Amino acid sequence: MTSPPPLHRPNGFWAFLRVFGRGINVARLVIINLVFFFFLLLFLIGTVAGLSGGRSQSIQSNSVLVIKPQGQLVEQYSIDAMQRTLSSLSGNEPKQIQMRDLVGAIDAAAKDSRITRILLEPEDLQSGSFGGLASLREVGLALDRFRAAGKPVIVWAANLDQGQYYLAAHADRVLLDPQGSLMLTGLANYRLFYKDLLDKLGVDVHLFRVGQFKSAAEPYILDHASPEAKEADSFWMGGLWDEYLADVAALRKIDVNVLRADVDGLPDKIATAQGDLGQLALSEHLVDGVATPAEVTAMLRDQGVPAADKDGHGFRQVNLQRYVADIASSASSLKPGVAVVVAEGEITGGKQPQGSIGGESTAALIRSAREDKRTKALVLRVNSPGGEVYAAEQIRREVALTQAAGIPVVVSMGDVAASGGYWISMNADRIFAEPNTITGSIGIFGLFYTVPNTLEKFGVKSDGIATGPMAGAFDITRTLDPKVGSVIQAVINKGYRDFVGGVAKARSKPFSDIDAIAQGRVWTGQQAKDRGLVDQLGGIDAAIADAADRAKLGKDYGIRYVEQPLGAFGSFIAALNQNAAIQVAQSYGFRLPSWVAQLPEMAPELKLLRQAKAGQPNIYAYCFCTPH
Repeated sequence: MTSPPPLHRPNGFWAFLRVFGRGINVARLVIINLVFFFFLLLFLIGTVAGLSGGRSQSIQSNSVLVIKPQGQLVEQYSIDAMQRTLSSLSGNEPKQIQMRDLVGAIDAAAKDSRITRILLEPEDLQSGSFGGLASLREVGLALDRFRAAGKPVIVWAANLDQGQYYLAAHADRVLLDPQGSLMLTGLANYRLFYKDLLDKLGVDVHLFRVGQFKSAAEPYILDHASPEAKEADSFWMGGLWDEYLADVAALRKIDVNVLRADVDGLPDKIATAQGDLGQLALSEHLVDGVATPAEVTAMLRDQGVPAADKDGHGFRQVNLQRYVADIASSASSLKPGVAVVVAEGEITGGKQPQGSIGGESTAALIRSAREDKRTKALVLRVNSPGGEVYAAEQIRREVALTQAAGIPVVVSMGDVAASGGYWISMNADRIFAEPNTITGSIGIFGLFYTVPNTLEKFGVKSDGIATGPMAGAFDITRTLDPKVGSVIQAVINKGYRDFVGGVAKARSKPFSDIDAIAQGRVWTGQQAKDRGLVDQLGGIDAAIADAADRAKLGKDYGIRYVEQPLGAFGSFIAALNQNAAIQVAQSYGFRLPSWVAQLPEMAPELKLLRQAKAGQPNIYAYCFCTPH
């Protein structure tokens, strides 16, 4: 049988492909150029607005600072700078807000004669890790400082969860929509347990741990929470809830026992109130009144706040984003002083993007701060539940090297600094935590699974030979040899001894004393202080002041956050988002089309620009195939 002749494509087909390829390149270039055109246009508009008005005209006197935070309260942005900027300029608020921006704006407004009061609408604010109560407490204390300056804080919301209410309670007046709701229910910690499912699948999970309270991996080996886990959780959660009730009761001038009884009796009270949660909150003195948005506007106007325009509409105001941009230039400092490095998120190995913790990348930030001549003291802001041990050790070593270089290191714990989060903190000269920080959990565990039984369900078996007892020992298709299990446990035991021994050395305590309060047990900040794991209660401002005092900086010193470099393009984007003149242009109705916020996804090649090296060709094996 003869083979068919080779296929020949007509010349027109190849011409079509060439034209099609050129068309794709042209479309890509058009999209990229559109992005730069919009940024250039905004920059020019902002410059003109800045020259014609300037800072003094950007915010009028007798203005209300309206704080309506959207999304999660974080220590550091993890959303890309371009995406934040495009979302903002198209009228969509970024879904993260940095705590330092929020607290900084409130503190600046307390001293700003143009700002007479704050209207806080916290309904869209999502608290951070483990309820985020420590972060909310720091924001609440900033509101207290604002009020101490003789300026009122008013809260309005349609609905409030108990995290948002923890912040709202710091206001002079809390107003709820007539159809609104507020329920304080207490704290809970329920997890899913997978042992029965894994048994059905034939998966054998091997847990190696030290510490009777180290329960993080229990869902893989149990079908219920262990008594030890419930005991430990009950203690720290009970302490956290006690702190919550005490704070709210003091702020709202309610007897704490009455408040606790109201929460515990909530089902009956809701029934008595016939389901009217707003009126129930009012009767229990959790809120001061009910009001619609129009009534809030009328109230502010009655208090002497001018109208927003000459036609008498609304009230004179400035939003948080515009105000942060307005004060951004004065907030920066190049003076020698305290460097702050943020360690937020799970601890993983290697280099990780901003807003997360990488063993190499976070260590590099600490090293960069140490090698900068401006750094006289370092504050490590920790908000992490832990992660990889070696990555945590990489970071801890850089802390120790910084101290060896004569630079004091102070740790400020945020919402959570537990397990690996405590590991990277333990060597600090002083550790600060909020009373409702979650910390401790000094323990180690390892997890390994094998699937020989799973394979047998499908008629598959593993067999062969090895040159020694450890060769192939970690092949998941084989049953785990008990001798290999003892090897893993020995390694885990050493890790625990290193952890407890490191804490004992850093805290100048006997090993046995730390071992007694370790065992993987979780504590609140107050409980940790009572047990010597934390030195002092306080927020990041207190930690910075302590670091400055240790470095003998006096009262005039700079504070700067050490973050991953953005590069020239990223710096331009970030600066654009903080340009007060741009915010003024927006206030006059300038908006980018909403679809512009999607340009980074429409033209993902832009991401590669940040990776390109000048003068070098770049070869990529990359698939831009994310479905939409």
